[in-house]
Amino acid sequence: MRPLSTLSTILRSAGFALVLLIVLLAINLYLNPARFAPAAWGTLIGLAAPLIGAALASAPVILGGRGGIDISVGPLMGFVNAIVIQTLFLSAGISSPFVLIPAALVVGASIGAINGFMTTVVRIQPIVATLGTYLVLTGVTLTILPAPVGPAPDWLKAMSSSYSVLPLAVIAVAWWLIRRLPYYDQLMAIGSDDRAAYTAGVDVTRVRFVAHVITGVFASIAGLMLTALIGSADPNIGQTYTLIAIAAVALGGISLAGGRGGLVGAAIGAIDIFLLQSVLTSFNVSTYVLQIAYGAILVAAVVLTAIQERAVKGSAL
Repeated sequence: MRPLSTLSTILRSAGFALVLLIVLLAINLYLNPARFAPAAWGTLIGLAAPLIGAALASAPVILGGRGGIDISVGPLMGFVNAIVIQTLFLSAGISSPFVLIPAALVVGASIGAINGFMTTVVRIQPIVATLGTYLVLTGVTLTILPAPVGPAPDWLKAMSSSYSVLPLAVIAVAWWLIRRLPYYDQLMAIGSDDRAAYTAGVDVTRVRFVAHVITGVFASIAGLMLTALIGSADPNIGQTYTLIAIAAVALGGISLAGGRGGLVGAAIGAIDIFLLQSVLTSFNVSTYVLQIAYGAILVAAVVLTAIQERAVKGSAL
């Protein structure tokens, strides 16, 4: 796809999120310029990285349509956090990134494959299937890790500061490659109209199954970002990213019905939420108000997306 066409698509689907990004960034620069100075960008990206990663991980299954909302992304991040720190690093004494990173990716791909099997082969509604995975992963994580422990390996903690952009770059490159495969067009086609795609010869089951695997792999990378940020293992922190990530996806212009939007929009939506958190924290706002803000953002984003979709359909008639 040509750069101008890609830019036009981003502006059309994530225009509101981009405007909000500019406004929130300006407010943050005014309230706390030192925090957003270039010297602090590494740490700042490290703080935002788990949320951005969770939003990017949530996007592929949503793009595939049929209500493909995976609410197990947050618990999967927490599960990866527990496996890497408690099981592999502290218990087994394994600290090499050449073991821990592949192990995390295998865990993510496996959980994604299980979700994909339940939703595409067994044909359980995605939100129900992933709710089951959510509960199982939460219980297993608490069994492995009843209380927070640490620390994390030094190389992993460095990914929250000096090398904070590296995991996000890995996801970006992976998605860039996926977009150049026939699979991407098939994913967007089944998200828009799976019956028409099936009639055209697209293997709908395979495409949605792979989308769940991609979501699992991206969630495992987000779990490593989370581990880098907190520098330890915490059994309760992963779940907090689930609904915020979905709100970020909706805010970024990805249609929750599937087939429209992209990971750039999801990343912009996540950055918006991070900047909103920063603004509200500057005013010492309570966590309850933050929850209200997340809910309001989600509702506003869904409504704006619905209005935009109707306008597009109306202009096409």
